[in-house]
Amino acid sequence: MALVLPVSAAFVTHGVLQLVANGWRAVLHRRHVRWDIVGWYALASLIAGIAVSLVSLVPSKPLLFLLLGLIPGLTWLPQRWINLDASRPIQAFLSGLAVTGLNLTAGVAGPLLDIFFVRTELTRHAIVATKAATQVFAHLAKIVVYGLPLLASKDAGAPPLWLFAVAIPLSMLGTMLGGRILNRMTDVNFKRWTRWIVTGIGGLYLLQAAQLLLRS
Repeated sequence: MALVLPVSAAFVTHGVLQLVANGWRAVLHRRHVRWDIVGWYALASLIAGIAVSLVSLVPSKPLLFLLLGLIPGLTWLPQRWINLDASRPIQAFLSGLAVTGLNLTAGVAGPLLDIFFVRTELTRHAIVATKAATQVFAHLAKIVVYGLPLLASKDAGAPPLWLFAVAIPLSMLGTMLGGRILNRMTDVNFKRWTRWIVTGIGGLYLLQAAQLLLRS
């Protein structure tokens, strides 16, 4: 989205689609959601959203792609360096602050969120369901922080409404198909594939950041 839209418009568009996708995923796997984690995360998301809105920070595209590319590297840090566990209340709160703050400045923060879950004792279904529920609040914060100024702007560069009408049902369908794949995986393979996929995508972001920096 950041390749074809202004940063603010990309944030809001991504926020809307991911709000629907994660909300639907949380509904589909609702019996696996750890609501105590979600509660602490939601409180921290509110605080992070207020803080970022007061700063009014909108990153440039080179910085955006650089952050997106570097974030997956966090999943490869040795456990002795960062031993986080979202099932602990204080760390659930810290994950809400860190992930929502990064989500509002870099656009996405999935790999950072993964660090708080990948070393817990939760099953893959509980991880997916709880992460989905937490990201409802993270993307809601993104929509509020960047969406209100976007509505006030006459040249916002936002995509047409018909795009949302097409993309939202597709995001829900993708979520349902992803659930079937999840059922066929083991907890170990789920965590392994998550790490490699986000790392590969991060590499593409770094290449894009390098190209934009060289052009400037």
